[in-house]
Amino acid sequence: MSEAFAAVARDAVPDRVEGPWREFWRAYAQSRGAMLGLGLTIALILIAIFAGVIAPHPPYEQYREFTLTPPAWQAGGRAQFILGTDPVGRDILSRLIYGTRLSLLIGLISVALSLSLGIVLGLLAGYVRGWVQTTIMRLMDVMLALPSLLLAIAVVAILGPGLINAMYAIAIVLLPHYVRLTRAAVIAEVRKEYVQSSKIAGAGAMRLMFSTILPNCVAPLIVQATLGFSSAILDAAALGFLGLGAQPPTPEWGSMLADALEFIQRASWVVTFPGLAILVTVLAFNLMGDGLRDALDPKLKR
Repeated sequence: MSEAFAAVARDAVPDRVEGPWREFWRAYAQSRGAMLGLGLTIALILIAIFAGVIAPHPPYEQYREFTLTPPAWQAGGRAQFILGTDPVGRDILSRLIYGTRLSLLIGLISVALSLSLGIVLGLLAGYVRGWVQTTIMRLMDVMLALPSLLLAIAVVAILGPGLINAMYAIAIVLLPHYVRLTRAAVIAEVRKEYVQSSKIAGAGAMRLMFSTILPNCVAPLIVQATLGFSSAILDAAALGFLGLGAQPPTPEWGSMLADALEFIQRASWVVTFPGLAILVTVLAFNLMGDGLRDALDPKLKR
């Protein structure tokens, strides 16, 4: 009798209360794709941090006697150039490794700029409402009406080609998504009881927006920022390919594709490996973003 009572008691009382981080990790780890994306992202970050140690050659060093050397496993390849060399004799593997650092830096700066400004404009539009909301949202609608790459090209054409200006252009392209998402989340939160209680308690507009409402709108913004990383990397590669982003000899994946385009038929490796680097990076962030969405959205939790 006592053993049966003890068994019922164990079932009725949980061993421990599960914390929010543990609950999040359990929901995130259910997706194999999300775990694959997380693993690839961590690997890319480590490659970017330790690029100077991992890269077998300097990214700008030209070995003129080994121009367009094929990868090591193909006929004519050399062990010192595992992925071959480009048209001027630079090691492709080393340039890809340093390009990882540059691409992640572009994504980080672009998303940080766009997210910061998008949160401010979205909070103003969702909290103040009236003509402020109308002005901000109509401007965002105009920006969304233009294709993202076309808008980025227009911004770079105004500011001038270069890596820094490309980051500004990408941040402007991503801005409407964060503004609209923040505004929608603020409108959903502003009428809830805890906001009204804070207002009655004497909290000012700035404190209500940034200290009371914003922390409850963070989850969808995190997901969008993760997905925005992949968009930023793609846009940076596209601008680099068009000659409007990073300028030669900077080891950026898009500019590497543009430099080697004329050799695609007789030296396919010069475009294959930068394209694969873009593919793997974008796939990693997309998978991780999907996992974050499933883990942070209560409606999508399994």
